[in-house]
Amino acid sequence: MQYQCNKCKTIYNISPLRYQCDCGSPLTLQKNTAFSYEWDPSIASLWRYRQALPIPSGTDIVTLGEGVTPLVPLDSTDNPNHLVKLDYLCPTGSYKDRGASVLLTHLKASGVDSVVEDSSGNAGAAIAAFSARAGIHCTIYCPESTSQAKLRQISAYGAELKLVPGNRTATTEAVQHAAENTCYASHNWHPFFLEGIKTLAFEITDQLHGDVPDHIICPVGFGSIYLGLYLGFSELIDAGTIDRVPRLLGVQPAACCPIYNAFRDGRPSITRMLQTSQTLAEGITAELPIRAEMIMEAIQFSNGAFATVADDDIISGMRTLAAQGIYVEPTSAVVISGYEQFRDQGIIQEDDVAVSILTGSGLKSGG
Repeated sequence: MQYQCNKCKTIYNISPLRYQCDCGSPLTLQKNTAFSYEWDPSIASLWRYRQALPIPSGTDIVTLGEGVTPLVPLDSTDNPNHLVKLDYLCPTGSYKDRGASVLLTHLKASGVDSVVEDSSGNAGAAIAAFSARAGIHCTIYCPESTSQAKLRQISAYGAELKLVPGNRTATTEAVQHAAENTCYASHNWHPFFLEGIKTLAFEITDQLHGDVPDHIICPVGFGSIYLGLYLGFSELIDAGTIDRVPRLLGVQPAACCPIYNAFRDGRPSITRMLQTSQTLAEGITAELPIRAEMIMEAIQFSNGAFATVADDDIISGMRTLAAQGIYVEPTSAVVISGYEQFRDQGIIQEDDVAVSILTGSGLKSGG
């Protein structure tokens, strides 16, 4: 395996300190072996798809039983075709355990003994937990505005916590200084993290007995779910396992929605949108996604679409989910208003099957 720059196509050998190209662009993982969609249903974690993951056989796996989360109708009486993927039921309370498991497995096998990461909460908790599991020292940089519940969780795993004044962008800038000499276990930059997220596509396909939904709706900030789904369904298409892909529908907060702006205006690229106000959806505020070009590829690949939600819509979405016995953090709840908008716009038709990804537990919001 090797890394390749998304922009200038430079090739690099894989090494613990390498997380971006010398030109500053993100890297993707170039695999020499063909994708193999063979899985072991007796394994109750995402590692049932090990043959599709870039981890050599015989490697010591860092796992807490992440993945294989329920896929259920939101309301089986009124709308049985709107399914929700309860990925907040992963061990640390968010879907990011998928990426953390694969990434920390790779880093442990590479001999890494210390990592840094920046996060608004969920990714920090996941990297902290799996670092603890792997016996790797971990330092997490968080915005000062991060919910206290998430900060307590990160600290509980034994990670060193550093709070950064300002918004999410300021936190990323702070951690990059530390990453000059310490492995940067970034959920946004590191290609191995996306390899774990792509298992969402495999699981949804399996849970629908080899079929795929017409649409998948997910919250999008830096885009790890959106891109993971893109990778996963691309591999399933290439392997001949499926013959069509779902439309990938992303939802962003109105306070910070650069991807939506590019989609709405029909622009070929995403430009920075400064975040000038706070939002309840703290987990998906990204002024300029790192893998912006790849996100545009994913939109085109799936004939995707984007919507935005205000905080009032988020609160309404939380209430809708809670009324069905589902308690999620505000970032997750954006999918409810998103679904309604896509339906009203005619993107989701009456008989279409749609899957909404619920990303984080309400117990983490501190509210």
